[in-house]
Amino acid sequence: MSQSRLFTPILVGGCLILLINFALRASFGVFQIPVAETFSWPRAEFSLAIAIQNLAWGFGQPLFGALAERWGDRWAIILGAALYSLGLLMTAVATTPEAMQLWEIAVGFGIAGTGFGVVLAVVGRAASDENRSLALGIATAAGSAGQVVGAPLAQGLLAFLPWQQVFMVFALLILSVLLFLPLLGNGRPAPRHELEDSMGTVLRRAFTDPSYLMIFAGFFSCGYQLGFITAHFPAMITEMCGPIAPDGGLAALGITTTSALGAVAISLIGLANIGGSILSGWLGKKYTRKYLLAGIYTLRTVISAWFILTPITPATVVVFSLSMGALWLATVPLTSGLVAHIYGLRYMGTLYGFVFLSHQIGSFLGVWLGGRLYDVYGDYTMVWWVGVGVGAFSALIHLPVREAPSRSLAATPA
Repeated sequence: MSQSRLFTPILVGGCLILLINFALRASFGVFQIPVAETFSWPRAEFSLAIAIQNLAWGFGQPLFGALAERWGDRWAIILGAALYSLGLLMTAVATTPEAMQLWEIAVGFGIAGTGFGVVLAVVGRAASDENRSLALGIATAAGSAGQVVGAPLAQGLLAFLPWQQVFMVFALLILSVLLFLPLLGNGRPAPRHELEDSMGTVLRRAFTDPSYLMIFAGFFSCGYQLGFITAHFPAMITEMCGPIAPDGGLAALGITTTSALGAVAISLIGLANIGGSILSGWLGKKYTRKYLLAGIYTLRTVISAWFILTPITPATVVVFSLSMGALWLATVPLTSGLVAHIYGLRYMGTLYGFVFLSHQIGSFLGVWLGGRLYDVYGDYTMVWWVGVGVGAFSALIHLPVREAPSRSLAATPA
């Protein structure tokens, strides 16, 4: 279905689902220190749980994309919300690293079912050609709006509740996405004969296309950087940032500790990315997407190198958070729009799902290495420099992408 209007019930419903999904997902870094203190675990244990969550999210994305295209978007989101809620509840009662890591698989699959792969495909199919890039940017920005409230919400709840009960509250909150399913329309899948005839062919052609493989590889660094920062930046600021001046602007706002600043930093990233994602989507319909992506990764590389080379102070944390936030998910509308532009809309969920798997492999390594190298070196400097390197790699690998509709895939009716 194509709509000439930009704001449709489908876009609104998709935005609300992504807002809740990302509000909960972006809060996990706030739990790093409370979980470690409760069980006296090394930092690597909970880091591995979050890393497994990210990896499960990645593997779940193409599966839920295919499920949505075969059985309907609603069923994919319902299953995703149920798994998300179950995983959060069982994480709350886990008492061993292995149990917590196991249940983060359910959380990861739940994020996949209620996240970008399914929802962006719904939004992309419903939007007109003219509005598609901007609609994808607005939906991506909704995820950032969730990030604005997620970490401070978790930090606020932890002031009154133990972390286990906060996870239980979140388990109930994720089920509220089911209220917005009517806004997504019927969500009917493609006809059965069309799926059987062409899905395998479409995937084979995509995975033998160098451009698709370069997009796949390039999204890796986005996942690495986002995964590491989401999971470890609050703890990194808590431990490595200079003190907050008692008579400064942050203290006047009630931010008096570096742990509070860590939660606020995640919120600032999300706040800046609301504008960044919308701007990225708007630019994506006017300029070549691969060059925009290369530019975003270059800016990320420069900003990250500057941050680690300068003394970490409350001021540099705020500057970095706002700068990185403007680029945070700006890659998502461009990458998903590039997949839709080159390979068509019909299997956008599945094709983007596999690209997103690369993102989540990067997230897994960013989260896990963050904890592992912290335990080895006592700080996050080494793993940060790895992120700088992979960012530079992604800036370069997008340049040779052939940004033109694939004749074989575009010929498939959308």
